[in-house]
Amino acid sequence: MIKDLINIELKDTPIEGMHIHVVKKYVITTKSNESFNINNFSILLIKSGKFKIQLGEVAKDLSAQDLVVIPKDSFCTLLEIQDKLQFYLVSFTSEFAFQNCFKKELVDVFYLFTTKPSIKIRLDEKDFLVLSLIYKLIYFVNKEAKIHGLERELQRISFNLFLHELRFIYAKYTSETSLNFSRKERLTIRFLTVLAIHCKRQHSVSFYAGTLFVTSGHLNKIVKQVTAKPVKILITEAIIAEAKSMLEDSQFPIAIIAEELEFSNASSFSVFFKRHTSFTPSEYRSNTNERFKNR
Repeated sequence: MIKDLINIELKDTPIEGMHIHVVKKYVITTKSNESFNINNFSILLIKSGKFKIQLGEVAKDLSAQDLVVIPKDSFCTLLEIQDKLQFYLVSFTSEFAFQNCFKKELVDVFYLFTTKPSIKIRLDEKDFLVLSLIYKLIYFVNKEAKIHGLERELQRISFNLFLHELRFIYAKYTSETSLNFSRKERLTIRFLTVLAIHCKRQHSVSFYAGTLFVTSGHLNKIVKQVTAKPVKILITEAIIAEAKSMLEDSQFPIAIIAEELEFSNASSFSVFFKRHTSFTPSEYRSNTNERFKNR
């Protein structure tokens, strides 16, 4: 079951790109010692019971009030489940995070989702209660979106509240190590911050490398080591996320959106967008509007 929950196909969920599970009774369908790859960024919070998994080379014993960040592309092995296991699980894509994060404030939280090995934190009772309430909020926003088609802004607010709380927890519980990032990690965080601010206008690797006073080759090498993605892919994902947001949330003509995103004309923007999404901007806008009407 845990394999299916973590690796849910996020294109088919009520809120595309993100899904949340509130599991009150875990049914074991995954065999012990069965291994699988993690397809989505996932944040797991244990409410009760005991749960032992191995992520990469590290085995983790999880119990009530444990929070664990599971990076995408991790190799997971389910080792043992004890007692009545209950937990909260939110999974999302990097594209969803880019599109829905109030980036300038929270982009550094992306480090939590890309770092390996995964992060485990034992919360005190107060922080556990606060975070569990936020999980429930996201759950009900997700549920209501399926029924009533609530506006996207409520989704963003609840997701950003979640990120704010994660940022607070990480700073509080890892204060001794949070300032001890390696050079590679610091450079990657700085790149993601600059990308969040400038992705609409700046599409070249050389711009970000120059801003960070490194060569393009060096930046790409380091960022790929930390995130498992080349710089150009991350830039493309950020541009596509911005484009989708503008297509969904405004009635601006596509030519204006193309200009805002620094494309030479609407045609070049359409070619770029279709190459990376399989839809033209017009098709994506039409499909999105139709999807919201049918909810």
